Amino acid sequence: MHFVRLGQPGLERPFVVHDGMAWRIDDLTDDIDGRFLARGGVEAVRSALAAERLKPVGPSDQLGVRFGPPIVRPGKVVCVGLNYRDHAAETNAPIPNEPVAFMKDPSTVVGPDDDVLVPRASTKTDWEVELAVVIGTTARYLETDDDARRCIAGYAIAHDVSEREFQLERGGQWDKGKSCETFNPLGPWFVPASEIPDPQNLGLRLWVNGELKQHSNTAHMIFGVVEIVRHLSQFMVLHPGDVIDTGTPAGVALGQAEPKPFLRAGDVVELEIDGLGHQTQTFVQA
Repeated sequence: MHFVRLGQPGLERPFVVHDGMAWRIDDLTDDIDGRFLARGGVEAVRSALAAERLKPVGPSDQLGVRFGPPIVRPGKVVCVGLNYRDHAAETNAPIPNEPVAFMKDPSTVVGPDDDVLVPRASTKTDWEVELAVVIGTTARYLETDDDARRCIAGYAIAHDVSEREFQLERGGQWDKGKSCETFNPLGPWFVPASEIPDPQNLGLRLWVNGELKQHSNTAHMIFGVVEIVRHLSQFMVLHPGDVIDTGTPAGVALGQAEPKPFLRAGDVVELEIDGLGHQTQTFVQA
C-alpha cells in the first residue's frame, strides 16, 4: 500500500495504490498532509480498503495523470549532509561525529517528474538521490530509538538538487545552494513505514542522460534514519508531515574529476530507491 497525489499543480487529489489498483480516498481526507498522518489516516485507509469501502479508479499503471508530491508542502524540510562515508571522502570533507543538519525551503518540494529549473546564475547545479523520511507524530526530545521509530510515518524518494557555487562559495550557510525553486522533487509515492521492513537496506540509483552516476545502499549511511530522527528532536520539534532528506552516497558531480559534469538545461536525471518508485526530471533554464 502506498499513497499518491494525482493532478495538476495545486489541484492534486489523494489516492491509495494497493495490489496494482488505485483507490480514491477523498471521502476520508481532503489531502495527504500532517493532519492526515497525525490523526491515524494511514490505518484508517488500511481499514477502509479491507472493508471494501473505497472507490476503485483503475490500474495504477494506466492512470496517465501527473504525480504531485505525495505529501502536501511540508512545514519544514530538514536535510542531513555528509551521511555516507564515500560521499564525504569524494568531497574531501571529514567524517562527521554527529549528523550535519541544514534546512531547505519547503517550497522547493515539487512532483517527482516535474521539470527542475537551473538557476539563472548557476554554473554548478548537482544531483543527489536521497531517502526521505516522513514524520507522522510530533517528535520532541526523544529518548530512545524506539521512541524515534514510532514517530516515522513512512518513506519516499527525494532528489536533493544542489547548486554547489551558491552552497560553498557565496558565503553563509548551505541554504543558498539548496533552496532554489524546484530543488526537491519528492515521490512518486509515500510508503508507510510498516511496508518497509528495513529502511537501512534499500538500494539507491541515479542516472544522468542514461549514465549511472550513483549506485549504493542505505546500509552505508553513517547515521541511520532512527538515529537521525532521535538526534534532530533534541534541537527542533519535528511535526507530522515534516520531511527529512537523509543524505546522498558518492557519485555526485562535485566529487568527479575536472571538468566536473554539472547539470545544464536539457539534461535528464532519473532516480529510484527499492520499493519507493522512480523519478524522471528534465532540467530547464529558469
